[in-house]
Amino acid sequence: MASDGAAATPAKVTPKKANLLDPHSIKHLLDETISDVVKNKGYAEDTRLGNLKLGIGAAVIAVALLAQFYPKKFPQNREFLLGCVDTYVVLNVVLLILSYTKEKDAILFTHPPAGSFNSTGLIISSKLPRFSDMYTLTIASADPQSISANKPVHFSKSVTKWFTKEGVLVEGVFWKDVEKLIDDYNSERKSK
Repeated sequence: MASDGAAATPAKVTPKKANLLDPHSIKHLLDETISDVVKNKGYAEDTRLGNLKLGIGAAVIAVALLAQFYPKKFPQNREFLLGCVDTYVVLNVVLLILSYTKEKDAILFTHPPAGSFNSTGLIISSKLPRFSDMYTLTIASADPQSISANKPVHFSKSVTKWFTKEGVLVEGVFWKDVEKLIDDYNSERKSK
């Protein structure tokens, strides 16, 4: 292939687009973008809770499969099946308790930034209530009891500030808002 001295064209970035009539689509797109911003600021994702939930889910599936394919037929395996049903219910209740107590509205858990003296990561959570355009983003410490934990910071803004009429996310404006909130959280630490 002959080179004619022309500069290489940069890869075209496709704009992120959401259906403005679907609040779940809007929230999903904003949440994904927040994850990119937080990771860009040096925070690594903490997947321990997600991995724990996957492990419990796998155990639930294993119990269900064991109950289904146990070698004995029904009258002989009644106690075994009752034990499987009990275990299945208990494990699902544990999953629900984890979701309601640990996850709540969290979209991202992080580790502290590399090279930081901070001993706690962040919990990023968001809300977009039904029939509302007000998006609330909250940043809190992953360990509120830690000495290096800060007070949570949040903002509530209309999603119309970040989308065009066609549903394209104006990423630059949204990134600045999220970065400012992260900086506000970190500056709270410095002012202690």
